[in-house]
Amino acid sequence: MKKILITGPESTGKSELSVQLATRIPSADWTPEYARYYLEALDRPYQEADLWHIAQAQVGWEKERSLRRPDWLFCDTGPEVTYIWSMVKYGRAAPPLSELLLDVPYDFTLLCYPDLPWTPDPLREAPDLAVRLALFDRYHQLLEDLGRTFQVVEGLDDDRFQRALACLEEV
Repeated sequence: MKKILITGPESTGKSELSVQLATRIPSADWTPEYARYYLEALDRPYQEADLWHIAQAQVGWEKERSLRRPDWLFCDTGPEVTYIWSMVKYGRAAPPLSELLLDVPYDFTLLCYPDLPWTPDPLREAPDLAVRLALFDRYHQLLEDLGRTFQVVEGLDDDRFQRALACLEEV
């Protein structure tokens, strides 16, 4: 099984790309973004401790989907999202979150560039393009620091999907 992480700032098409890849590549599956389900059900503003729960649950969903033994597993975000958001929002990441970030392996990462139009969503917090570009730089640097193999995915509509497919030829 090839486990592919799809990550990047908000509103960069991660979820759509995950579904496209999983439904158009034979013997593929995908893991949805757990944070969306969790935050939509939360009856209060999220807190720092919620990020650790979200990261653990996301990894749990990945493990559960892995049991289906697809040839490809596309992961709509991973612990890097909660790590970066913790650093941005709280100025730190709890040690367990940092450890989880190091412990979860991926065969390849697609880093989504913020060239898509902003889509309003009550769960999103960074509509400003300059902020989204700064977040993209954080993702890029983190992936380099972790020594991950990754490619940046850009483009609108089907171009983005085709570029992602081309990147996967290297895996």
